[in-house]
Amino acid sequence: MAPSALPDHDASLALYRQMLTIRRCEEQLAKSYQAGLIPGACHTYVGEEAIATGVCAHLSHDDAVFSTHRGHGHALAKGVPPKQLIAELFGKATGCSQGRGGSMHLFSPEVGMMGTSGIVAPCILQAAGAGYSFKLLGAEHVGVAFFGDGAVANGAFHEGINLATNWQLPVLFVCENNQFATEIAFADTTRNPEVANRAAAYGLPGTAIDGNDVDLVYQTTAEALQRARTGGGPTLIECKTYRTRPHAEGMRDGGYRALEEIEAWKKRDPITTYAERLTSGERAEQSEIDVIDNEVTALVAEALKFAHDSPWPDPATVAEHTYNESGAAHA
Repeated sequence: MAPSALPDHDASLALYRQMLTIRRCEEQLAKSYQAGLIPGACHTYVGEEAIATGVCAHLSHDDAVFSTHRGHGHALAKGVPPKQLIAELFGKATGCSQGRGGSMHLFSPEVGMMGTSGIVAPCILQAAGAGYSFKLLGAEHVGVAFFGDGAVANGAFHEGINLATNWQLPVLFVCENNQFATEIAFADTTRNPEVANRAAAYGLPGTAIDGNDVDLVYQTTAEALQRARTGGGPTLIECKTYRTRPHAEGMRDGGYRALEEIEAWKKRDPITTYAERLTSGERAEQSEIDVIDNEVTALVAEALKFAHDSPWPDPATVAEHTYNESGAAHA
């Protein structure tokens, strides 16, 4: 798959801003979890920001994204405001799921964020379903599934990709291969640790790329989405990456992986390396990077204050948003 053109000056700075926004939000959420402010799990996206950013840069609110338990980055890149994300993890009524979902169940249909899930792999089937709907409606929209390497062993991977390919649905399958499913190495669970080459068995394009290179993610995704929108069917993109924090906050960092490995991947940080690329390649000025850094810091500080100041959900609303909002379901 030949990459498309590099993003221009403004698009490059937008990519940097989005990655940094995800990182600063995640760092704040990690601190908030440690302070006991998050009543539930917290799976951060630190180290993987280039993937959500590069993919979602091409999506509109009408495109449907389905995500995983590690979905904060996807939600932010799709358009969920930081204040709604942080408030959701705090369990506040102003969160994107009104405090009912927490870290693993983010939902914001108004921006096309159609849900994250603590269950592994259903997003693959959901994205195929969205693609089917778009095809029936004759709409040039796309269903996008973000999933980890652990989902590849799930039957939903086979079913979703087979169905989307057979019916040539407008779907993008994005495997974020961070090399570990919880604390089990992907290479220890399969004879074939390469995800992209599985595409050949289903008859769809598949490519493996450096998931820490936001330019490459941006370029590769542009072509795949153009093909999907014009009737060319789905694409499987394997983004090789690494999470540099624990599987979930409160869990161990090492023991199942070498600390030296973690440090080596930190040197390949997608944000710092991108800033260096932009300034050394004369695609942006250091002063522009500094302005973005300051603006993002202020944005996240404001979002944190918003979450702190927001009210808890009213206990009287506990039965709202259930299957049946009137009658016997509430009896």
